[in-house]
Amino acid sequence: MKVERTSIAEVLLLEPRTFGDARGFFFESYNRRTFTQATGLDVEFVQDNHSCSSRNVLRGLHYQLRQAQGKLVRVVAGEIWDVAVDLRRGSASFGRWTAAHLDAKSHRMLWIPAGFAHGFLALSERAEVLYKSTDYYAPEHERTLLWSDPALAIAWPLAGDPAAQPILADKDRRGTPLAAADTFA
Repeated sequence: MKVERTSIAEVLLLEPRTFGDARGFFFESYNRRTFTQATGLDVEFVQDNHSCSSRNVLRGLHYQLRQAQGKLVRVVAGEIWDVAVDLRRGSASFGRWTAAHLDAKSHRMLWIPAGFAHGFLALSERAEVLYKSTDYYAPEHERTLLWSDPALAIAWPLAGDPAAQPILADKDRRGTPLAAADTFA
């Protein structure tokens, strides 16, 4: 497994070793020992999630204040632009974001540690995203950071017209700006 640090060192882009031939391909999408050896992290995943989105659907930026979740994100159909925002007040990168293009062809994954808000934009007609999380979903602790907060200045690559708006859930439309958001100590 190849590991590449993003502009925020704790957010990692992972590329598994893929074996392909005329029949197709094979790779281990997750192996705890390989993950630990490659990243230096020994995490326990407790929940797997699967979402399907159409083009320009933007999900996020979500996080849980308690029961904070680390996430290992990968795409099994289509492509997304995956974003992580550092919400750890004591961090040198607090309030900064990093992003990675993930798609089903490359098999690359993004590790987002606890303490970050996470969201993605579907770039293909249909995008299926799987992610493992280190804690259980707890709706009472979930928060949503405003995807369009000018203080974050996230350069979302919306398809088509530059004035295009993403397709949002109501909770994402009503997200909280960074200046008023609950954050991690």
